[in-house]
Amino acid sequence: QVQLVESGGGLVQAGGSLTLSCAASGRTFSAYAVGWFRQAPGKEREFVAAISRRGGTTDYADSVKGRFTISRDSAKNTVYLQMNSLKAEDTAVYYCAADVLYSRYADEYDYWGQGTQVTVSS
Repeated sequence: QVQLVESGGGLVQAGGSLTLSCAASGRTFSAYAVGWFRQAPGKEREFVAAISRRGGTTDYADSVKGRFTISRDSAKNTVYLQMNSLKAEDTAVYYCAADVLYSRYADEYDYWGQGTQVTVSS
């Protein structure tokens, strides 16, 4: 079992930046790949970014490539999502998820956080 807690969401103007954190407790976090997903009102949950267990491999949705950066600090059991040049369409609840398998597909992740709201005003 691993427990995930997201933080760092908030209200930001378009063009601004936010950094989301996903803190893990429980079993060894380095044994898990981590993904970030988001869900806007009335839309399906979508993939944002993923990072492999050791952090050597990352993957991004085309919509955030070049603007968002995923990273992890194993010593702090935390994965980060640095979000720059935010747009109104980035507004959503952001979730982190963990699984032993590295994937961009939400249904392949076993563990989920509660989500953190990101609102970008235009």
